[in-house]
Amino acid sequence: MAVAHASVWETIAREAAGESGLWADALRPAGEREEEPVFSPLAEERYALGLETIYEGYLLHYGTPRLFAPADGDTALLLGDYLYAHGLVRVAEAGTVEAVADLAALISRCAQLQADGLPGDGEAWAATASTLGEGSDARAAWSAAGSEVERALAAHRSRVG
Repeated sequence: MAVAHASVWETIAREAAGESGLWADALRPAGEREEEPVFSPLAEERYALGLETIYEGYLLHYGTPRLFAPADGDTALLLGDYLYAHGLVRVAEAGTVEAVADLAALISRCAQLQADGLPGDGEAWAATASTLGEGSDARAAWSAAGSEVERALAAHRSRVG
């Protein structure tokens, strides 16, 4: 699994750097990147690249990113938006329109939680990743039990206070 995730990080870094010199400048040196999957292990493997791309964008907006260290808040915001969009494209290529809709709703919900200073974003990420492409009924029935969910939530809390 570590080998598959290594290619996720390499792909995110390479494609962002190829898209913009600004993104290339924001990349941490290879030895300083924290290649830790957070929510993708809860989802089908085909969604790993898209999920981690979107989550890295989320971390640029609200937490401590794993791959990037932008020089300022404006760059972090723009890079985060780029990664949201690019991640949604990757999910669309790997999955269904329903999966894209699930993630768009997640981004919106978590932005609202952050704006209101409310908890629950980690649980929303875990529920969405675990039921990606299955719709809101599956998320409503989802349970936060399990060691992999606990690991993901702990990793999330360490990055998004």
